[in-house]
Amino acid sequence: MTDAVEVVARLAAELGDRVDVSFDARRAARADKSGHAAAGIPVAVVHAGSVEDVQATLRVATATGTPVVTRGAGTGLAGAANAGDGEIALSVRGMDRILEVRPDDLIAVVEPGILNADLNAALAPQGLWWAPDPASRAISTVGGNIATGAGGLLCAKYGVVRDAVLGVDVVLADGRLLRLGHRTVKGVTGLDLTSLMIGSEGTLGVIVGATLKLRRTVPGEVCTIAATFPAVRDAATASAAVTASGVQPAIMELMDAASLAAVHAHLGLTAPTPGASQLTIQTDGISAAADAEAIGRMLADAGGTVAVTRDPMEGERLLAVRRAMHPAMERLGTTLIEDVSVPRSALPAMFDEIARVEREYGLPIPTVAHAGDGNLHPNFVFDASPDASGVVEVPPVVWRAADALFRAALALGGTLTGEHGVGVLKSRWLADELGDDQWEIQRQITRVFDPDGILNPGKVFAR
Repeated sequence: MTDAVEVVARLAAELGDRVDVSFDARRAARADKSGHAAAGIPVAVVHAGSVEDVQATLRVATATGTPVVTRGAGTGLAGAANAGDGEIALSVRGMDRILEVRPDDLIAVVEPGILNADLNAALAPQGLWWAPDPASRAISTVGGNIATGAGGLLCAKYGVVRDAVLGVDVVLADGRLLRLGHRTVKGVTGLDLTSLMIGSEGTLGVIVGATLKLRRTVPGEVCTIAATFPAVRDAATASAAVTASGVQPAIMELMDAASLAAVHAHLGLTAPTPGASQLTIQTDGISAAADAEAIGRMLADAGGTVAVTRDPMEGERLLAVRRAMHPAMERLGTTLIEDVSVPRSALPAMFDEIARVEREYGLPIPTVAHAGDGNLHPNFVFDASPDASGVVEVPPVVWRAADALFRAALALGGTLTGEHGVGVLKSRWLADELGDDQWEIQRQITRVFDPDGILNPGKVFAR
């Protein structure tokens, strides 16, 4: 591996002032929203403005044997985009253009750095939208959504990122550009490498463009239901009953008592009833009112106190409570924001397991869930300060509690991550879910795309 001075010199010769060696920029590239930071700092941050910039960076990286970590907005929650000692941080945040919109074909072609919310704001005047709706939509990029296989609030009805991407443009470790996928509704030529790239977390190549599947704006109104329950298990049971009924809400979010109280305090709202949990549900389309009425009856029958509104502003206000979860947790202390999914019918049992882990390890674990698709976000809150290098060490008891919770999710037929990805934080458990044979096959696939192992080393398949 070439020394850092020469690597930076080669990058500067190819890319000029797009190479940033300032201490502040390099330090910022060490961390994401997970609270985890890489050891040390990268040799440089490359602020790519074009596909050619990305290709040049990767050619230098391959020639010098220098690892590359691709970054977008740095909003990830698994440590997958954190760059450390001896690495190049390759930022594609500046590649944020909408290259093409075809309303007749319901597609858009975009660069990876565009923010999810900015894309939809640009599409709205044409009566179009891109369905993935992560809670971080205002600050997360489309490229990051694709790289992590992101989810969000609307997944149960409108699908995840994988359902909304037709193709991706990818630069490989050696600088070659691949255009994967298609612009057609159907397309089964060869292996589906587009799907392989989605959720690959920077280990296979750098996503530099995407062809997205759009939807027309849903006609009709939006109705919002807020239902409080005396206990979180009651709310989880009610949400499972809604799913089983066949009525399809667009959004169904569950907040347990601790998370609900924390958000109310953060937003300056009246404190909720002690112990109360809340379901926030939205229905949309031409049947929105009838669906909301049917869901409201089900929730009331399940013991909920139900309020329904057809006012869009009031509906957004209610959803803003859910979207404020992450900043509310940050006020409580250092937070390890986790992510597991279980079959929707197993939601009540998973909340039982979370309560068991809280008791067994003496830890508060405020939890929210995308109840419509069975994806839970347990938050492990603890007191910690960064060390001299800026790294926050998660206490061993927290990792033991997380281990118990992850294994409980797997035992219920679930998965380690529904939308955050594996990154650094989940890599030690990956083989437990995949099994040794599948883990090894997947690791070998990364070597086909990246023979020298320079793309995001130490992430996902490290153990």
